[in-house]
Amino acid sequence: MVRRISSGSPFEASIGYSRAVVDGDMVYVSGTTGYDYARMEMPENVADQTRNALATIDQALREAGSGLNDILRVRYYLTDMADYEQIVPVLGAAFGEIRPAATMVVFGLIAPEMKVEIEVTARIGAGTS
Repeated sequence: MVRRISSGSPFEASIGYSRAVVDGDMVYVSGTTGYDYARMEMPENVADQTRNALATIDQALREAGSGLNDILRVRYYLTDMADYEQIVPVLGAAFGEIRPAATMVVFGLIAPEMKVEIEVTARIGAGTS
């Protein structure tokens, strides 16, 4: 049974996607930018955007019955490689012990205020296996 999870972002409805899709024990989390969806604000600082994106991802995973420790794969989309050094400590704090398979690309995003987007795949229970 497939279950769809929403973060409440207006983009989900207007574009037509789910924040996460749960299929069996797999959780696929859509690319997530650094918006604070409660306020619909985007921080200027890329480290803060990264923290917000990870918090949104964590919330979606928890709703799926999972968590950050179950992440198997992560993809980072960064708009400017000059921002790399600012996000490394944030990513290291989140994933240093988990160490999922990872890819980072420098890429253009759909709005100029977006500096980072993060997409993950998790398996419920992977962190305890």
